[in-house]
Amino acid sequence: MHNGYKVLDVHGHMSTPPEFRGHVANMVSQNTPAKLDLPDERLETALQRHLKIMDERNIDVQIIGPRPIAMWHWMRPFLQDAWTRITNDVIAQSVRLHPDRFVGAAQLPLNRDRDTSACVKEFERCVRELGFVAGYVNPDPAGDRQTPGLNDAYWYPLYEASVDLEAPLIVHPSLTYDRRVEFIRANYQINNVTEEYIAMMILSHGDVFERYPKLKVVICHCGGALHRFIPTDHHIAQKDLSNNLFYDCCAYDVDFLEAAIKQKGVDQMLFGTEAPGSGGAVRPETGRPGDDLVPVIDSLEFLTAEDKRKIFHTNPRKVFTRWNVD
Repeated sequence: MHNGYKVLDVHGHMSTPPEFRGHVANMVSQNTPAKLDLPDERLETALQRHLKIMDERNIDVQIIGPRPIAMWHWMRPFLQDAWTRITNDVIAQSVRLHPDRFVGAAQLPLNRDRDTSACVKEFERCVRELGFVAGYVNPDPAGDRQTPGLNDAYWYPLYEASVDLEAPLIVHPSLTYDRRVEFIRANYQINNVTEEYIAMMILSHGDVFERYPKLKVVICHCGGALHRFIPTDHHIAQKDLSNNLFYDCCAYDVDFLEAAIKQKGVDQMLFGTEAPGSGGAVRPETGRPGDDLVPVIDSLEFLTAEDKRKIFHTNPRKVFTRWNVD
């Protein structure tokens, strides 16, 4: 809780025991889909660690989606279809075990070589049957930058489904096969920066929201990167995106986070931590993990009490309208 209201985290990923990822590796090695039977007690072991981290970071409820590096969108479509369903069933299992702490966001069976109409059936299942509130979009499923950009008709079926289901799309890239960055540890993080910023620019300058005025998209990690031009520059889209394009505040460098909130605007920012995830490094000045973001945002003096309430609580509820939370 923060000042009497719940802290809502829009950027969380599922926690699972080792056999979960081992299952998909076995599917790929045998080139055959296979059912996963994951007992509640095995999943609960992973969830208890997850919940402990949420409690330590003052997070009341978290949207959990797939682990991006475990989406395996490069797989053959028939394997991707099976793995996506398994992943979403385990997310739903996690929500069932802790309905007061978790809400689901769907993995989608994206594949570079087929358009997103192939994702609609699973998206509908997740929202209508499993109670999920959003779907994850990897803008570069194959990791080779050959998938059409987010302004292309390739994505229209998914946009139409998102509007119809009233379930926003969360843009979160995965791995990259860019050979230039192979030597860099955790190089998927570089892909996050580049693909999220490209997504922001495409959606800002393109006509997606003119075609789909009710579509809502959240880009993770503050949109990947900061603008380096003044707001009136031709490199920054001069259109009103306030009802369509949003960002989470999952950034651990305080200067970057402050600048991102100022650039994007408080009304477009939603609280997100990705905890537990890649932000566990300890801040030297506080001795607390980097993803302990409630006190960080609370310390930003340019934010009013109402601004903080919007980021922590009001904006997540405004964007994810299916999220039933007090």
